[in-house]
Amino acid sequence: MANKLISMFLHELSRKISQNWPVKVDGEEYEKLVRERFNTQCPYCSCDLTNTESVIEHLDGMNRYRAGLHVPGNVLVACRRCNSEKRRDDSLRVLSLARSGWESFLSHDGTRCATPCRTCRYWESIWNDGTERRLRLSENLQRIRSFRSAFPEFEQVIPSLMETHPALLRKLYSDCQTFAEMEIKSLLERVDPVPNPQ
Repeated sequence: MANKLISMFLHELSRKISQNWPVKVDGEEYEKLVRERFNTQCPYCSCDLTNTESVIEHLDGMNRYRAGLHVPGNVLVACRRCNSEKRRDDSLRVLSLARSGWESFLSHDGTRCATPCRTCRYWESIWNDGTERRLRLSENLQRIRSFRSAFPEFEQVIPSLMETHPALLRKLYSDCQTFAEMEIKSLLERVDPVPNPQ
């Protein structure tokens, strides 16, 4: 329930922040722009999205740690597999490989983790050769950074979001959890015990 509230808040904040932006994230124009920018390939693993199940992907996840928004510059089209794998980094409170979840995801090149982690193994399954893997991950990291810089409105908003919103969202999450626990306790106190069958 708390995660749903976080998502609702971030979607409402996204609408408010981007209402006067020239490009709208939910329009066909934006999806076409994204697909053309990445040659209809997953921005992470470069697989052909015409032959793979694709999903809407938020570079900065819409959760209490990443405080991502549903706005142009943060929304991509990716393969379902990368979207699912990236959640591991996106859901970490503290990142050790990069400053954002998506950059961290693309930094698991097999050389930076203490032991081979699940994400490193994922990338090994995509590009078995270590040299190619490091090259492709680096290229895709730069490609996404370039894509992001094409949205100056978003680039202007990012610094303040990253500074203030994670703490605010953690508080919202905690307050929601506390409220839910109190309400459940209150409701349980009002419920009569089930009568014994005679």
